[in-house]
Amino acid sequence: MKNLLLFLFLTITFQAISQEDAWVFLKDKPNKTTFLENPLTMLSQRALDRRTRLNISLDEIDVPIDSDYYNQLKNETTITVLAKSKWLNAIHIQGDVEDINNLLASYSFIDHVEFANKSLNASGKTETKSEQITPNHYNKFNDVQTDFVYGAADNQIKMLKGDYLHEQGLTGENQIIAIIDAGFPNVNTLEAFKRIRENNQILGGYNFADRNENFYTRNSHGTHVLSSIAGYLEDEFVGTAPDAKFYLFISEIAETETILEETLWVEAAERADSLGVDVVNTSLGYTTFDNANHSHTYNDMDGKTTFISRGAEIGASRGLLLVNSAGNSGNSSWKYIGAPADASSVISVGAVNASGEIASFSSFGPTSDGRIKPEILGQGQNPSLINYLTGEITTSSSGTSFSSPIMTGLIACLNQNESFALKTSAKTSAENLNEYLKQAVYKSADKFNNPADQYGYGIPNFETALNSYQASLSLIDESFLDVKIYPNPVESTFTIAIDDFNDVKLELFSVLGEKLLEKEGLTSKILDVSFLEKGIYLLKIYKDNKEKNIKLLKI
Repeated sequence: MKNLLLFLFLTITFQAISQEDAWVFLKDKPNKTTFLENPLTMLSQRALDRRTRLNISLDEIDVPIDSDYYNQLKNETTITVLAKSKWLNAIHIQGDVEDINNLLASYSFIDHVEFANKSLNASGKTETKSEQITPNHYNKFNDVQTDFVYGAADNQIKMLKGDYLHEQGLTGENQIIAIIDAGFPNVNTLEAFKRIRENNQILGGYNFADRNENFYTRNSHGTHVLSSIAGYLEDEFVGTAPDAKFYLFISEIAETETILEETLWVEAAERADSLGVDVVNTSLGYTTFDNANHSHTYNDMDGKTTFISRGAEIGASRGLLLVNSAGNSGNSSWKYIGAPADASSVISVGAVNASGEIASFSSFGPTSDGRIKPEILGQGQNPSLINYLTGEITTSSSGTSFSSPIMTGLIACLNQNESFALKTSAKTSAENLNEYLKQAVYKSADKFNNPADQYGYGIPNFETALNSYQASLSLIDESFLDVKIYPNPVESTFTIAIDDFNDVKLELFSVLGEKLLEKEGLTSKILDVSFLEKGIYLLKIYKDNKEKNIKLLKI
């Protein structure tokens, strides 16, 4: 009997180990025309209004995964469907390698399969032995270190001149923030969240980890993160955006570290976009996993390799302002930022102490392709938070997990100014407002002219950023706002939509500022960019001493 039990145990263990995670990428979306002609079937009215305001067109990326494709795979007995992403048109599955590879022959709608274990992919990055990452999972949350009286939150807000925004009436009103995290226990009962509950500022949420509506559960990390933005105890504590509204999403399964969490995050970001969210805070990051074969290497931190970072870039192209903690690996052998903080369009936030000195645990940049990360810093060493059990103010936790939401709240307050500017002027809509905002914040930072690997651009000054952002808005030339390109994202060619085509000049730059293309005296409105690798590029269009900058996503 003992031998039989041992055999069964070994068999079950082998089967568990042999199960692999993979993404099945689909070829198309057959019903895209129907959805694009009926946009409210895939996006809320607020989401559509945000797209209009930011001059972002709907396209195939917004269309849901085809339900027939999904159901066929869902009913497949040889694999298990775990999650999906409409942005990447991919379904996250688990199964034996042979069964997963057999799907390609069985289903004509599958374009390709990408295994989380890169060694199983026909083409992919080849890592040298020194680059391989050993499993190093631990509960990453256990060591995560108008006129308001800010109380205990005074330093972390005034360090960034966030009080100046509040004095201008910019407190996050009319902004919706999504928190994607590990759980929000006691947010529904604690006194510190009574204000946002009674003012109906919690709009809803979802538990992607357990596939249910209960988001007031799981790990307390999200509760502490939310308190940095929305907590309020009169004369004792104020978050950075006390008048914002919130969606609370759980994507992290704190007791394990699996590649599935990346896909769940993308699902949550897609939900945030569809609901019309303005700003997303993520105090999560991914580098190594329980299954060492799924772990990333530093080479993967290029903003376009990991599944989550690819999703983040698409989210930014939809108009979301994404703020992410840089990570707490500064003292570890890994050292560098994680994903999706490596994504070009994500605002990545490192940590300083109360005196503005860098926290040793704050993760380093640059990205593996040489970009500055993190961009900015906030107080993450012993900031003031609300304890999820007692509801009292605590300063016992540290981490970029908290400098990120402190920053997120102020980003939302600054973005609120954009709404005021458009309402109180003749302007109608302006593409790249998010880019204007981010550049205003970065340029206000104390080390902007001398960035460093751990500091990035340094500590921003939101008084300076507000003035810079307002100046940027005032310089927008409405007569040149009609210039668009489509499709964007682009596969091979795009068309420039402009009435007068005479004397137009184009320049195309990489995210590192390298000029890749320059065109003058164009004879066609169609431009071929098939030679470009997948990624984010900056297209500059010049005409009559005017300039239009458009972010181009090559897929």
